[in-house]
Amino acid sequence: MSKLVDDHVLKTLFRMAVPMLAGTIAHNTYNFVDTMFVGKLGTVPLAAMGFTFPVVTLLIFIAGGIGTGVTTLTSHALGRRNREDAQRMVTHGLLLVILIASLIAIAGFLSMKPVFTMLGADEKTMPFIREYMSIWYLGAVFMALPMMGNGILISLGDSKAASSFMVLGAVLNCVLDPIMIYGLVGFPAMGMAGAALATVVAQAISTIWLIWLLAGKHKLLKVKNLSLSLFPKSCRRISDFAIPACLSMMLMPLASAVLTALISKFGHEAVAAVSAASRVEMFSFIIPMALGMSLVPFVSQNFGAGQIDRIYQARVYSIRFALLYGAFIAVIMFFAAPMLALIFTDDQNVIELFTLYLRIVSVGFGMMEVHRYCGFFLTGIHHPVLSTVLNGFRILVLLLPLSFLGSRISGVQGIFTGRLLTDLLAGTAGIITVSWMLKEQMKLPVVNGK
Repeated sequence: MSKLVDDHVLKTLFRMAVPMLAGTIAHNTYNFVDTMFVGKLGTVPLAAMGFTFPVVTLLIFIAGGIGTGVTTLTSHALGRRNREDAQRMVTHGLLLVILIASLIAIAGFLSMKPVFTMLGADEKTMPFIREYMSIWYLGAVFMALPMMGNGILISLGDSKAASSFMVLGAVLNCVLDPIMIYGLVGFPAMGMAGAALATVVAQAISTIWLIWLLAGKHKLLKVKNLSLSLFPKSCRRISDFAIPACLSMMLMPLASAVLTALISKFGHEAVAAVSAASRVEMFSFIIPMALGMSLVPFVSQNFGAGQIDRIYQARVYSIRFALLYGAFIAVIMFFAAPMLALIFTDDQNVIELFTLYLRIVSVGFGMMEVHRYCGFFLTGIHHPVLSTVLNGFRILVLLLPLSFLGSRISGVQGIFTGRLLTDLLAGTAGIITVSWMLKEQMKLPVVNGK
């Protein structure tokens, strides 16, 4: 039996999450490093880099959504001790990602000018965008496969390998970026194209390692036994999880765009403060993110094994951790916010707004993470649509209306307060929803494995 359904729950979660810390840090360095090195080329290349993010993010969301489906179904199959089904899900999942990434790359390459013109690119930025995206599209498959591979490895209890291959890609990207962008150690200076090529090469090497881990080490990738007649059925099963996951992910940048437009009414200082504070907020979630990446495979595998009591225990441990960690970060942010602001700016207005944002919003960090974890639990027990509904409730019913209302009542401080209320209410709704669904599941005599 897998350790995910056999060992002590807290020990298992800890063993899965700790190795992923390095991986989550590495995952967040790609855009930061690329942007940092491209920024030295000038303002126009940096602006061009900004226009590429929506398209790059689209592929990441789709690959991540498919990865959620493959991870959930693979974990469930392993929990049922059905290794043949697990092999089929991994093999067909990788094939599906390759096909979709290839189609996106071809369509993107052929529609590059109209798409980026629609996004606001002009004659100055378009040559740089074309230079970057032409190479990026050629390596789109290598960008997509690692996004889904780490979840599969975690479901196998091999979080060390999942973290290692993520770190490998990030380190290679950091090394290759300056070499290929500026032309160091005898390599020709490629500028924007070099930034894209560095990322593609780094991800391609990571993908090769991923394929070996799945095919050689874990024996879950069976190219000789593709069972293509069952591929459409596998795609439908994966899509049941992938489509809700993609929709859920796309809600986040949508909300961010709307809130940025709302905050911009209060001046550039407000936009700058929230943008900088959001970077601090993102890094403050790296530790709980490591646990979150472990929850879907853990929950799904135990769900497949019919061990709902272990899922109950995992829910208790994860919620306690989120609340304790959130309280700890809130205290740090209250005292450290003014000093953290100095890393980004010396403008007193920006510093004050930066500090105000973190001191208000960080109070809800714990409940925000609880809400996120609840979505993972719902996906793990095969209710991905309910997970998307829960996320939609947070953004469409709570965050946007409360932010608009807050801005009317007390300006930018009201927007921050609206975000705090959103996290508190959404976390509560998540706890209630997951508790109810687990109680309903306990009433079923047997998990049918479908």
